Amino acid sequence: MGFLKLPEKEQKNFDYEDDDLYPEEEAVIDNLRVRSRKPRPELIMGIVAALAAVLLITVLIPSIPYIFRDDDPETAKAQHIRQTEATEEVILEPTVSETEPENPTIPPDRNPYNRYDFQYNRHNYLLLQNVVSFPGVDVSAHQGEIDWTAVKESGIDFAIIRLGYRGYGSGKLVEDEYAKKNLKEAKEAGLRIGAYFFSQALNIKETDEEIQFMLNMLAGVDLDMPLVLDWEIPAEDARTKNMDARTLTDIQLHFCGQMKKMGFQPMVYFNWHQSENLYYLSELEDYPFWLALYQDRMTYPWKVEMWQWTSSGKVPGIQGNVDINVFMPH
Repeated sequence: MGFLKLPEKEQKNFDYEDDDLYPEEEAVIDNLRVRSRKPRPELIMGIVAALAAVLLITVLIPSIPYIFRDDDPETAKAQHIRQTEATEEVILEPTVSETEPENPTIPPDRNPYNRYDFQYNRHNYLLLQNVVSFPGVDVSAHQGEIDWTAVKESGIDFAIIRLGYRGYGSGKLVEDEYAKKNLKEAKEAGLRIGAYFFSQALNIKETDEEIQFMLNMLAGVDLDMPLVLDWEIPAEDARTKNMDARTLTDIQLHFCGQMKKMGFQPMVYFNWHQSENLYYLSELEDYPFWLALYQDRMTYPWKVEMWQWTSSGKVPGIQGNVDINVFMPH
């Protein structure tokens, strides 16, 4: 079908030549033409503002972890665990060096348990078979409000409660806001209680400061589980990142010795990497060991008295994830 062609006379009505306009109409048309070619100031300002916003966001996004960092080492540790946690179970095997280490020491006692000695009970907590052992949790302010009666009724026997921490950037000592409440209510619910302090001590002087902090927090509290100096490197920018094995072993020996004199049962906490690189374990064998190894098969080569086998456990009465442990006193 072709296009409809209008008569020439009617076509002329659609052709607006400048000669057909009055002077004032011609001026208006010329003004519109100029304005259509010239960018409007508000448009330019809008583009500039949008580009500035994009640049600001680009700069701020990498800085968000530092802007909102609360200096709590357990926050940094939890973030690191989430970033590095394997999607599938990884069973670590003991590493055996064919050459003698730079600073050789007598190895600690071998672990008497193998990967098949631990099984889940009806509450889904890992326990030893045919040997006395107990399930427990360790908690901090990160768990928020806890219904300790529900925790007890779920089959949990004990709780290790955080008293506070030293900031991994600032070095300040900070009380855990739920510590006193958790100590009181867990005890009232019938659980056995212990305590820990998340240490970032660099020397004996700072260790003594943390010991005094713990003693102040525990005034009038009767512990029936161990007291722990939980020393870790929670982040790459932590003040503790350059610690050496000699210094850290001395820090733990000092802490454990002081606590023992005061009537507490000290315990040494570590993960597999720390035990091989940051401690001379044989020097610490007078005190029980607490291992962090997140799997449900025991493959660690040396003897431990407590095993933190998950950081993402589920326990009635506790919202979200919680560390679950099995305690096997010898």
